[in-house]
Amino acid sequence: MSSLDNSGTFKLGTHTIKRLGYGAMQLAGPGVFGPPKDPVAARAVLREAIAHGVDHIDTSDFYGPHVTNQIIREALHPYPDDLVIVTKIGARRGDDGAWLAADSPGELTQAVHDNLRNLGLDVLDVVNLRIHGLGLAEGSIEAPLTVLAELQQRGLVRHIGLSNVTPMQIAEGRRIADIVCVQNHYNVIHRDDDALIDDLARDGIAYVPFFPLGGFTPLQSSTLFRVATRSNATPMQVALAWLLQRAPNILLIPGTSSVAHLRENLAAAELTLPTNALSELDGMARTA
Repeated sequence: MSSLDNSGTFKLGTHTIKRLGYGAMQLAGPGVFGPPKDPVAARAVLREAIAHGVDHIDTSDFYGPHVTNQIIREALHPYPDDLVIVTKIGARRGDDGAWLAADSPGELTQAVHDNLRNLGLDVLDVVNLRIHGLGLAEGSIEAPLTVLAELQQRGLVRHIGLSNVTPMQIAEGRRIADIVCVQNHYNVIHRDDDALIDDLARDGIAYVPFFPLGGFTPLQSSTLFRVATRSNATPMQVALAWLLQRAPNILLIPGTSSVAHLRENLAAAELTLPTNALSELDGMARTA
Protein backbone atom coordinates (compact mmCIF):
# COMPACT_ATOMS: atom_id res chain seq x y z
CA MET A 1 0.00 0.00 0.00
CA SER A 2 1.32 3.40 -0.99
CA SER A 3 1.22 6.29 1.46
CA LEU A 4 -0.55 8.18 -1.32
CA ASP A 5 -3.60 6.05 -0.62
CA ASN A 6 -4.11 8.30 2.41
CA SER A 7 -4.96 11.14 0.03
CA GLY A 8 -8.12 9.31 -1.02
CA THR A 9 -9.39 8.82 -4.55
CA PHE A 10 -11.71 10.59 -6.95
CA LYS A 11 -13.14 9.71 -10.33
CA LEU A 12 -11.68 11.49 -13.35
CA GLY A 13 -13.78 10.46 -16.31
CA THR A 14 -13.69 6.67 -16.37
CA HIS A 15 -10.59 6.54 -14.15
CA THR A 16 -10.48 6.45 -10.36
CA ILE A 17 -7.19 8.03 -9.31
CA LYS A 18 -5.37 9.03 -6.15
CA ARG A 19 -5.99 12.64 -5.29
CA LEU A 20 -2.31 13.57 -5.03
CA GLY A 21 -0.53 13.46 -8.39
CA TYR A 22 2.34 15.25 -10.10
CA GLY A 23 2.60 18.29 -12.37
CA ALA A 24 5.39 18.06 -14.94
CA MET A 25 5.68 21.74 -15.89
CA GLN A 26 8.94 22.30 -14.01
CA LEU A 27 10.73 19.56 -15.93
CA ALA A 28 11.39 22.00 -18.78
CA GLY A 29 14.05 24.71 -18.67
CA PRO A 30 13.83 28.09 -16.91
CA GLY A 31 10.51 29.81 -17.57
CA VAL A 32 9.12 26.45 -18.79
CA PHE A 33 11.10 27.03 -21.99
CA GLY A 34 13.77 24.88 -23.58
CA PRO A 35 15.36 21.73 -22.19
CA PRO A 36 16.25 21.16 -18.53
CA LYS A 37 19.83 21.55 -17.37
CA ASP A 38 19.84 17.92 -16.28
CA PRO A 39 17.59 15.62 -18.36
CA VAL A 40 18.74 12.59 -16.35
CA ALA A 41 17.49 14.23 -13.14
CA ALA A 42 14.20 15.13 -14.83
CA ARG A 43 13.59 11.52 -15.82
CA ALA A 44 14.53 10.41 -12.31
CA VAL A 45 11.82 12.61 -10.79
CA LEU A 46 9.17 11.00 -13.00
CA ARG A 47 10.32 7.48 -12.17
CA GLU A 48 10.39 8.33 -8.48
CA ALA A 49 6.82 9.63 -8.70
CA ILE A 50 5.63 6.37 -10.23
CA ALA A 51 7.60 4.36 -7.66
CA HIS A 52 5.77 6.22 -4.89
CA GLY A 53 2.37 5.37 -6.36
CA VAL A 54 1.54 8.47 -8.40
CA ASP A 55 -1.07 7.53 -11.01
CA HIS A 56 -1.90 11.01 -12.38
CA ILE A 57 0.52 13.28 -14.26
CA ASP A 58 -0.38 16.72 -15.60
CA THR A 59 1.51 18.05 -18.61
CA SER A 60 1.23 19.93 -21.91
CA ASP A 61 3.06 19.93 -25.19
CA PHE A 62 3.49 23.70 -24.90
CA TYR A 63 5.79 23.12 -21.91
CA GLY A 64 9.19 23.50 -23.53
CA PRO A 65 7.56 23.35 -26.05
CA HIS A 66 7.54 19.57 -26.63
CA VAL A 67 10.30 19.07 -24.04
CA THR A 68 8.24 17.91 -21.08
CA ASN A 69 6.18 15.39 -23.02
CA GLN A 70 9.30 13.97 -24.63
CA ILE A 71 10.91 13.54 -21.20
CA ILE A 72 7.77 11.80 -19.91
CA ARG A 73 7.90 9.38 -22.84
CA GLU A 74 11.62 8.72 -22.41
CA ALA A 75 11.22 8.07 -18.68
CA LEU A 76 7.97 6.13 -18.49
CA HIS A 77 6.95 4.63 -21.85
CA PRO A 78 5.48 2.01 -22.02
CA TYR A 79 3.27 3.53 -19.37
CA PRO A 80 1.87 1.72 -16.31
CA ASP A 81 -1.67 0.51 -16.95
CA ASP A 82 -3.08 2.71 -14.19
CA LEU A 83 -1.30 5.94 -15.19
CA VAL A 84 -3.56 8.78 -16.32
CA ILE A 85 -1.82 11.54 -18.29
CA VAL A 86 -3.72 14.82 -18.48
CA THR A 87 -2.61 17.42 -20.98
CA LYS A 88 -3.87 20.79 -22.17
CA ILE A 89 -4.17 22.74 -25.40
CA GLY A 90 -5.06 26.30 -26.33
CA ALA A 91 -1.66 28.00 -26.08
CA ARG A 92 1.74 27.95 -27.76
CA ARG A 93 5.19 29.39 -27.13
CA GLY A 94 6.76 32.14 -29.17
CA ASP A 95 10.39 32.00 -30.27
CA ASP A 96 11.20 34.26 -27.32
CA GLY A 97 9.32 32.05 -24.86
CA ALA A 98 6.18 34.20 -24.83
CA TRP A 99 2.87 32.51 -23.97
CA LEU A 100 0.52 33.00 -26.91
CA ALA A 101 -3.05 31.96 -27.68
CA ALA A 102 -3.43 29.01 -30.05
CA ASP A 103 -7.14 28.33 -30.27
CA SER A 104 -7.96 28.21 -33.96
CA PRO A 105 -9.31 24.88 -35.29
CA GLY A 106 -6.02 24.13 -37.01
CA GLU A 107 -3.93 24.99 -33.96
CA LEU A 108 -6.08 22.94 -31.59
CA THR A 109 -6.04 19.93 -33.91
CA GLN A 110 -2.28 20.19 -34.34
CA ALA A 111 -1.84 20.45 -30.58
CA VAL A 112 -3.70 17.20 -30.00
CA HIS A 113 -1.55 15.45 -32.59
CA ASP A 114 1.63 16.95 -31.09
CA ASN A 115 0.66 15.63 -27.66
CA LEU A 116 -0.11 12.19 -29.08
CA ARG A 117 3.20 12.01 -30.95
CA ASN A 118 5.46 13.30 -28.18
CA LEU A 119 3.80 11.22 -25.48
CA GLY A 120 3.73 8.14 -27.68
CA LEU A 121 -0.01 7.59 -27.31
CA ASP A 122 -2.85 6.65 -29.66
CA VAL A 123 -5.45 8.45 -27.54
CA LEU A 124 -5.16 11.12 -24.85
CA ASP A 125 -6.80 10.30 -21.50
CA VAL A 126 -7.87 13.86 -20.63
CA VAL A 127 -7.36 17.09 -22.56
CA ASN A 128 -8.01 20.43 -20.88
CA LEU A 129 -8.96 23.33 -23.11
CA ARG A 130 -6.90 26.19 -21.70
CA ILE A 131 -8.51 29.59 -22.19
CA HIS A 132 -5.63 31.96 -22.84
CA GLY A 133 -4.97 34.92 -20.58
CA LEU A 134 -3.18 35.93 -17.41
CA GLY A 135 -6.47 35.83 -15.51
CA LEU A 136 -10.07 34.92 -15.99
CA ALA A 137 -12.06 36.77 -18.65
CA GLU A 138 -15.64 36.20 -19.71
CA GLY A 139 -16.34 35.24 -23.30
CA SER A 140 -17.79 32.33 -25.22
CA ILE A 141 -15.70 29.17 -25.42
CA GLU A 142 -18.07 27.46 -27.85
CA ALA A 143 -15.82 27.64 -30.93
CA PRO A 144 -12.65 26.06 -29.51
CA LEU A 145 -14.52 23.58 -27.32
CA THR A 146 -16.54 22.37 -30.30
CA VAL A 147 -13.27 21.59 -32.08
CA LEU A 148 -12.04 19.59 -29.08
CA ALA A 149 -15.37 17.76 -28.85
CA GLU A 150 -15.03 16.79 -32.51
CA LEU A 151 -11.55 15.41 -31.84
CA GLN A 152 -13.06 13.41 -28.99
CA GLN A 153 -15.67 12.00 -31.37
CA ARG A 154 -12.85 10.96 -33.69
CA GLY A 155 -11.37 8.86 -30.88
CA LEU A 156 -8.26 10.97 -30.25
CA VAL A 157 -9.40 12.19 -26.82
CA ARG A 158 -11.23 10.23 -24.10
CA HIS A 159 -12.25 13.02 -21.75
CA ILE A 160 -12.42 16.81 -21.80
CA GLY A 161 -11.64 19.37 -19.13
CA LEU A 162 -11.43 23.15 -18.95
CA SER A 163 -8.69 25.42 -17.60
CA ASN A 164 -8.58 29.10 -16.63
CA VAL A 165 -12.35 29.46 -16.91
CA THR A 166 -15.23 31.22 -15.18
CA PRO A 167 -18.42 29.58 -13.85
CA MET A 168 -20.34 30.94 -16.84
CA GLN A 169 -17.85 29.39 -19.25
CA ILE A 170 -18.06 26.08 -17.40
CA ALA A 171 -21.84 26.14 -17.72
CA GLU A 172 -21.52 26.86 -21.43
CA GLY A 173 -18.95 24.11 -21.81
CA ARG A 174 -21.15 21.53 -20.12
CA ARG A 175 -23.85 22.21 -22.72
CA ILE A 176 -21.36 21.28 -25.44
CA ALA A 177 -19.45 18.34 -23.94
CA ASP A 178 -19.14 16.22 -20.82
CA ILE A 179 -16.62 18.12 -18.65
CA VAL A 180 -14.73 15.88 -16.21
CA CYS A 181 -12.44 18.46 -14.57
CA VAL A 182 -11.73 22.15 -14.15
CA GLN A 183 -8.18 23.43 -13.66
CA ASN A 184 -7.96 26.94 -12.22
CA HIS A 185 -5.65 29.02 -10.03
CA TYR A 186 -6.37 28.17 -6.40
CA ASN A 187 -4.46 27.67 -3.16
CA VAL A 188 -4.75 28.44 0.55
CA ILE A 189 -4.34 32.17 -0.15
CA HIS A 190 -5.89 32.54 -3.62
CA ARG A 191 -9.47 31.49 -2.89
CA ASP A 192 -11.68 33.04 -5.58
CA ASP A 193 -13.08 29.63 -6.61
CA ASP A 194 -14.40 28.59 -3.19
CA ALA A 195 -18.04 28.48 -4.27
CA LEU A 196 -17.19 26.93 -7.63
CA ILE A 197 -15.33 24.03 -6.01
CA ASP A 198 -18.35 23.17 -3.89
CA ASP A 199 -20.68 23.38 -6.91
CA LEU A 200 -18.44 21.06 -8.94
CA ALA A 201 -18.17 18.62 -6.03
CA ARG A 202 -21.95 18.25 -5.95
CA ASP A 203 -21.85 17.34 -9.66
CA GLY A 204 -18.94 14.91 -9.32
CA ILE A 205 -16.54 17.06 -11.34
CA ALA A 206 -12.88 17.18 -10.33
CA TYR A 207 -11.23 20.50 -9.49
CA VAL A 208 -7.47 20.70 -10.08
CA PRO A 209 -5.71 23.76 -8.62
CA PHE A 210 -2.80 25.01 -10.64
CA PHE A 211 -0.15 26.80 -8.59
CA PRO A 212 -1.25 24.93 -5.43
CA LEU A 213 2.00 26.06 -3.82
CA GLY A 214 2.06 29.53 -5.36
CA GLY A 215 3.75 28.69 -8.65
CA PHE A 216 6.65 30.91 -9.67
CA THR A 217 6.31 32.84 -6.38
CA PRO A 218 6.06 30.19 -3.62
CA LEU A 219 3.58 30.79 -0.84
CA GLN A 220 5.00 32.71 2.11
CA SER A 221 3.01 33.16 5.31
CA SER A 222 3.70 33.31 9.01
CA THR A 223 0.49 31.31 9.51
CA LEU A 224 1.76 28.50 7.28
CA PHE A 225 5.05 28.40 9.15
CA ARG A 226 3.32 28.44 12.53
CA VAL A 227 0.97 25.57 11.64
CA ALA A 228 3.83 23.65 10.03
CA THR A 229 5.97 23.93 13.16
CA ARG A 230 3.17 22.59 15.34
CA SER A 231 2.48 19.79 12.83
CA ASN A 232 6.12 18.73 12.45
CA ALA A 233 5.76 19.36 8.74
CA THR A 234 6.93 21.86 6.13
CA PRO A 235 4.83 24.87 5.10
CA MET A 236 4.36 23.38 1.64
CA GLN A 237 3.12 20.10 3.10
CA VAL A 238 0.62 22.06 5.18
CA ALA A 239 -0.58 23.96 2.09
CA LEU A 240 -1.13 20.69 0.23
CA ALA A 241 -2.79 18.97 3.19
CA TRP A 242 -5.18 21.93 3.53
CA LEU A 243 -6.20 21.49 -0.11
CA LEU A 244 -6.79 17.76 0.34
CA GLN A 245 -9.04 18.50 3.30
CA ARG A 246 -10.75 21.45 1.60
CA ALA A 247 -13.01 19.35 -0.67
CA PRO A 248 -13.19 15.71 -1.80
CA ASN A 249 -13.10 16.60 -5.50
CA ILE A 250 -9.76 18.44 -5.36
CA LEU A 251 -6.95 16.68 -7.22
CA LEU A 252 -3.44 17.98 -6.61
CA ILE A 253 -0.61 18.26 -9.13
CA PRO A 254 2.30 19.93 -7.30
CA GLY A 255 5.33 20.21 -9.55
CA THR A 256 9.05 20.00 -8.90
CA SER A 257 12.27 19.10 -10.68
CA SER A 258 13.80 17.71 -7.47
CA VAL A 259 13.42 14.18 -6.14
CA ALA A 260 13.77 15.48 -2.58
CA HIS A 261 10.99 18.03 -3.06
CA LEU A 262 8.85 15.41 -4.77
CA ARG A 263 9.11 13.15 -1.73
CA GLU A 264 8.29 16.10 0.53
CA ASN A 265 5.20 16.96 -1.51
CA LEU A 266 3.93 13.38 -1.62
CA ALA A 267 4.35 13.04 2.14
CA ALA A 268 1.57 15.62 2.52
CA ALA A 269 -0.86 12.73 1.94
CA GLU A 270 0.01 11.47 5.42
CA LEU A 271 -0.71 14.79 7.15
CA THR A 272 -4.12 15.39 8.70
CA LEU A 273 -4.61 18.92 9.98
CA PRO A 274 -6.68 19.42 13.16
CA THR A 275 -9.71 21.69 13.20
CA ASN A 276 -7.90 24.61 14.84
CA ALA A 277 -5.17 24.52 12.17
CA LEU A 278 -7.76 24.46 9.40
CA SER A 279 -9.45 27.50 10.93
CA GLU A 280 -6.15 29.40 11.04
CA LEU A 281 -5.41 28.55 7.41
CA ASP A 282 -8.94 29.46 6.32
CA GLY A 283 -8.29 32.93 7.71
CA MET A 284 -5.34 33.47 5.41
CA ALA A 285 -7.63 34.30 2.50
CA ARG A 286 -9.05 37.22 4.46
CA THR A 287 -5.68 38.59 5.55
CA ALA A 288 -3.53 37.88 2.45
